[in-house]
Amino acid sequence: MDKLIITACICGAEVTKEHNPNVPYTVEEIVREAKSAYDAGAAIIHLHVREDDGTPIQSADRFRECIDAIRKVIPDVIIQPSTGGAVGMSNEERLAPTTLRPEMATLDCGTCNFGGDDIFVNTENTIIEFANRMNELGIKPEVEVFDKGMVDMAIRLNKKGIIKSPMHFDFVMGVNGGISGTARDLNFMVESIPAGSTWTASGVGKAEFPMVTMAILMGGHARVGFEDNIYLSKGVMAKSNGELVEKVVRLARELGREIATPTEARQILGLK
Repeated sequence: MDKLIITACICGAEVTKEHNPNVPYTVEEIVREAKSAYDAGAAIIHLHVREDDGTPIQSADRFRECIDAIRKVIPDVIIQPSTGGAVGMSNEERLAPTTLRPEMATLDCGTCNFGGDDIFVNTENTIIEFANRMNELGIKPEVEVFDKGMVDMAIRLNKKGIIKSPMHFDFVMGVNGGISGTARDLNFMVESIPAGSTWTASGVGKAEFPMVTMAILMGGHARVGFEDNIYLSKGVMAKSNGELVEKVVRLARELGREIATPTEARQILGLK
């Protein structure tokens, strides 16, 4: 079994300081949270960026500013920008951070009803456009899926050569409009992907640590962070992303799974 790759999704686009005052907005806060997660054991920082007032933004300049600042403090960490952005952003807005040629970026493989009137739109043509851009720039996509049909979409595009093998999936479990965060459904998703693929489990809200625990046991990888969940345990608000990562490390050690360094994560994921 490979060592466990821990991804920290440190701020997202929707969670705010009203939910948890430790959610980072500014460059300095983002660096603080990235370092806390890295120091605790995260090999990958999944990165959204904000204006200083918390407004989500996909500006390449803002991504560059944050990435450069993170690299000064933790130069070897894998930084994975989001191309999901926020609901309502255009494709070009969402693709802006790919111009920086990161090692990895997210590739959302379907549309999801996030609740109310919020629809996260990813048409087949959008997915193809994003995948082609990543291929051109040498970026490995993390295939982000919210339901089984999105896995099927990724497999279909993989067979056409649009998404390259081996694929790395991120199963987002328990989000409104997507598959639930249960052991049954995680097993279903894992059994649906091609042999040779790698995968990460991202449980949203109360599903976070149950999905992380299952991933540790099943040979997958784990994502935690304020984007997905702001609590360390029921009713106990996390003080940092590092606290959430520390809990994953404790679980992994109890279950006999070693933690991957960024260098080891690159080898497992086939990054150049």
